[in-house]
Amino acid sequence: MNPNEHPEIKSWVESYTGDLDSVDFLTQNCTLGMWLAFSHMMNPEFVEVRDCILLKRSYGAANFEDWYKHLDGDVQRIEAVLNRFVVGYAIDCGDTPEDEEALADIAQAVATSWDAALARTFPSRRFNVRVVDTDDGPTVVFGQCRS
Repeated sequence: MNPNEHPEIKSWVESYTGDLDSVDFLTQNCTLGMWLAFSHMMNPEFVEVRDCILLKRSYGAANFEDWYKHLDGDVQRIEAVLNRFVVGYAIDCGDTPEDEEALADIAQAVATSWDAALARTFPSRRFNVRVVDTDDGPTVVFGQCRS
């Protein structure tokens, strides 16, 4: 989706004179803290636990151990459960077609960014980073590829 076509951005851009776009929208509406948080969400930290590569923010020792036991140590299944980002849970929006398209576009951008971050952090490993359509909307999921 072209960000300049989203109603919120389009309305903001049209309220000014000049050649403004979605980047101008961000620079006028986001604080330094927002930019920093966003950059770390797009380029997250990872941890490795028992051969599982996990989002650092999703890792908790007790929760991991529960899933490790419940899934019999199956790395791919554990990663599939713990390495999920449901875009609609993080972003408050409506159910308009424009909002649904925007969520899908954001999910794809997150997946692309996480794929690059994983490749930089673990150059000897291969990952499958994808966007899955769920009942909750687009969800970014990743796990290691089987050898």
